[in-house]
Amino acid sequence: MLNFDEKHYLSVQSGAVALAQPIHDALKKELDAGVENIFFMGAGGVAFLTLPAARILQTKSTFPTFVDMAAEVVHTGNVNLGPKSLVLFPSVSGTTKEAIAALEFAKSKGARVLTLTGTAGTPLADLADINFQNDAADDTSSENFYLQTLFIALSIMHLRGEYDEYDEVIAELQTLPQLLVDVKAAFEPRAEALALEMKDEQNHIFTGAGGAWYEAWYYAMCILEEMQWVWTRPVHASDFFHGTLELTEKDTTVFLFKGEDESRPLADRVERFVPTVSEKLRVFDSKDFELKGLSPRTRALVSPIVFAAALERLSAHLEIVRNHPLTTRRYYKKGDF
Repeated sequence: MLNFDEKHYLSVQSGAVALAQPIHDALKKELDAGVENIFFMGAGGVAFLTLPAARILQTKSTFPTFVDMAAEVVHTGNVNLGPKSLVLFPSVSGTTKEAIAALEFAKSKGARVLTLTGTAGTPLADLADINFQNDAADDTSSENFYLQTLFIALSIMHLRGEYDEYDEVIAELQTLPQLLVDVKAAFEPRAEALALEMKDEQNHIFTGAGGAWYEAWYYAMCILEEMQWVWTRPVHASDFFHGTLELTEKDTTVFLFKGEDESRPLADRVERFVPTVSEKLRVFDSKDFELKGLSPRTRALVSPIVFAAALERLSAHLEIVRNHPLTTRRYYKKGDF
């Protein structure tokens, strides 16, 4: 596979799945100590990687779960944030200034802070009450954070008696690192062909629902926009028919992400409509990947992780055919603004 270090990738994702038990143990202590709600906070695209887990808690658990933007909450506050709150911050670098400011704000309210970092010895790692650190960079971080936050959601539900399948699902997830390598290998030919096909295209609609939506949103904004300077329009599949459909024409490019959770009918609806107008519907369906040994319940949970693994292959090819390295920026971290 193009520019892919399998040994390193397996090391990162194996490190992520190895955190399942430590995360469970830490959350047991927090709940036993009286934590009554959880906040998912973050700055920039990495925050998107926590949202499938937040949504699981919001829809499958009665545990109060809030999602706030780090850069905003320091200005608005949140009446639900206090000494009985656990606040989660993810960061690859561990140095994101908006996240550090929000962490300090949360601690000033008496909240407990849990951070997930891809770099050791950084402010977000050192200032937290609880830190889980697993070396990761941009090309490996999505799966890493998706997995760790999934463990957080499942652990909370299990500890509260709301999830009877915890042990079985965690056991299946331990096999995921190698399965994700298989996903990459299976997607490689399509990634190469698609990169050539879209290399000169500048405008895309990205859509999906359920857990898959967050990866569609993330890839559009944080990869194509930030790393390739390509215009995108991310829109949830349920909102596609409340405005965005009017932008659809014969040559409109629509990327549709189809996961395997209960929201799949929303993606099916987009898939039925777009071909009646556009000739450029591109569907990514997690059902297309074998994922040997994973039960339907686990497949539904890992769709965004599967897409992240596959789309990294598209990114690897895009930077070559577009002659635009993924690390090239015009403004990001180039000035104090």
